[in-house]
Amino acid sequence: MIQLYPSHAADALEFNKILKLLAQKCRTDAALERVEAIRFHTRLDYIEKELLQTSEYKTILSGPDQVPNDFTRNVQKELKLLGVQGAVLSGEQLLAMLRLALNMRDILLWFKKHNELFPTLRALITHINYEKEIAVIISSVIDETGNVRDTASKELMQIRTDLSGTRQHLRKTFEAALRKLNKQGYLADISEGFLNGRRVVAVMAEYKRIVKGILHGESDTQKTAFIEPEETIELNNEVYSLERAEAREIQRILAQTTAALSVYHPQLDTYYHICGLFDFIRAKASLAIDINAVMPRLSPHPGLHLIKAYHPLLLLHNKEHNKPIVPLNIELDKQRRILIISGPNAGGKTVSMKTVGLLQLMCQAGLLIPVDKNSELGVFKQLMIHIGDTQSIEHELSTYSAHLRDMKYFLDFANGKTLFFIDELGSGSDPNLGGAFAEAIVEELAHKHAYGIITTHYLNLKVMAGKVGGIINGAMAFDEARLEPLYQLTTGKPGSSYTFAIAQRSGLSPKIIERARELTQREHFKLDKMLHRTEQQSVRLGDKEKELDKLIRENQKLKKNYEELTDKEKLKQQQATLKLQNQIKKEELDYLRDTERRFKQIIQDWKKTENKQEVIQAAEQVLFRGKQVQSNAAAAKKADKNYEPTGSKPQVGDMVRNTMNHQVGTLTELRDKRAIVKIGNLPFNVNIEEWVTVRKKAKPTQQQK
Repeated sequence: MIQLYPSHAADALEFNKILKLLAQKCRTDAALERVEAIRFHTRLDYIEKELLQTSEYKTILSGPDQVPNDFTRNVQKELKLLGVQGAVLSGEQLLAMLRLALNMRDILLWFKKHNELFPTLRALITHINYEKEIAVIISSVIDETGNVRDTASKELMQIRTDLSGTRQHLRKTFEAALRKLNKQGYLADISEGFLNGRRVVAVMAEYKRIVKGILHGESDTQKTAFIEPEETIELNNEVYSLERAEAREIQRILAQTTAALSVYHPQLDTYYHICGLFDFIRAKASLAIDINAVMPRLSPHPGLHLIKAYHPLLLLHNKEHNKPIVPLNIELDKQRRILIISGPNAGGKTVSMKTVGLLQLMCQAGLLIPVDKNSELGVFKQLMIHIGDTQSIEHELSTYSAHLRDMKYFLDFANGKTLFFIDELGSGSDPNLGGAFAEAIVEELAHKHAYGIITTHYLNLKVMAGKVGGIINGAMAFDEARLEPLYQLTTGKPGSSYTFAIAQRSGLSPKIIERARELTQREHFKLDKMLHRTEQQSVRLGDKEKELDKLIRENQKLKKNYEELTDKEKLKQQQATLKLQNQIKKEELDYLRDTERRFKQIIQDWKKTENKQEVIQAAEQVLFRGKQVQSNAAAAKKADKNYEPTGSKPQVGDMVRNTMNHQVGTLTELRDKRAIVKIGNLPFNVNIEEWVTVRKKAKPTQQQK
């Protein structure tokens, strides 16, 4: 678990708003519980596993075939009852257990169908087995509506048969009594109703003593009496008795079924949590799609390299209002641990800082983040922030006192695995004294090898990058021509606060602005002006870079076309080379056959003649061709004049010389004992053992001559 300071640091970085968005994506209570229990982990393997799970589910959501995780009911109460001996689940509760089991079956079949496609998600269910007996136990007793089936037991079937016949007899008897009373003119306007679970007739009050039966009550106006006819009393009693017998049998069947199902309580509990886990991962993947989030590269060491990073909440807001958003590029490593961001107010300094903090928390919580996929994040074990007004009325602390209290904690506990964020370091005090304290604090944090981002307007902090190792500057760009911030962070140089430009933008009197310039310390104004000029040059360079990027893209297109033409030309050259090589091989074959014929003749001459010297000269002419011997000698002399052996092992790109005919070429490719040597414009496949590495001899100077 990452240590946060202060305790509300995650909320200050708006992580609670991310959780709210995530909760809205959840369909089950089990997933919501996981959202509430999210923690920031420091184990790289755990973070990587959660990110991979979400990334794989994101891929699934982008395709047509979805994971059949449709069970959304909260059955924690039912699962607890299932683990209690003697507990009884209702038909509807048993039906929920059946649907849970079938949902798990569908998930297992889905991953079996997509075998090896989503290994990290599949690993979640490798130990899960579907118990067919669960469905058999429940389905044999409960129907699709959650009612106990007639066939659940012979006793229940007999009871329901008798009950159906008795109710039918009761209905006919009651309707006969109703017709009789209607003919006698005793019925009230409503004629009948139900009281105390019994079917009664409604008669006018003056006839209630005439109609035989049981009086169950009267209307509020006492003009109508509700009487159970005498003919139906016994039948109603029989129906009531059968209904009670049915309820007892149903209760017995449900208890028996619950007891049989309790054996599979561990499996059902696992099914429920797996379904909730998949819903939780689905919610994270759905949120990732909304904010264009991906999985960055992970490093076990502290540090971060964000490429085209976006604040997720700002991204959603601007997307909703169709407004552009400027991405953030930032890198903190061992050589550049602390970034000091300066620039105009409302220029995006704090937003940039919060973006880094929020994305780091999201990543260590297992959430994908809106960055380029080539971004890299390390793992931090501490995260400390000081953002906003921390004035405390309860503890009678001023803004600056609270500021120093936080800085004391930073300095006491920060180390090489700490990521900190300080907004407006040194504010709330005398500029000179506050600036001095701020500089001392930054030096100490740098010595502790902590990583962090600081926003400031102090000039002495801006110049620290050149004096203290591990500290770099950053500037928020500002377009002075249009007097508006560009919300673009540039690292490597400090930024101007644009105090006078912003004052001009706000409509302040030119007289007041000019007087402020006069009162400003000369050195301070000179440095701020220099920063201001540098930043404007950077803005102009940015425009030129965009134009250059356009030209580069056009050049790459032309290069592609050129490469296609070059490939065609290379093919022609290869075909010509092969043709030439085939011609050379044919000539060599003819030469060998002729040599073999002459050599046989020489052997015969050797046996016959006494002048052996003449035979030897003839052999030399056949084997070495006199002209070839002379040619090789000339070639050797020329090669010795221009080249000298290096004695090194031939490598690709070296100049090499043939030990037989002394030709010199360039080694372009090595293939074990074979090689490709280019002589002139023609490549030759040769035995590398017949070649030695050479280099050109240096030409003698005039004095040496």
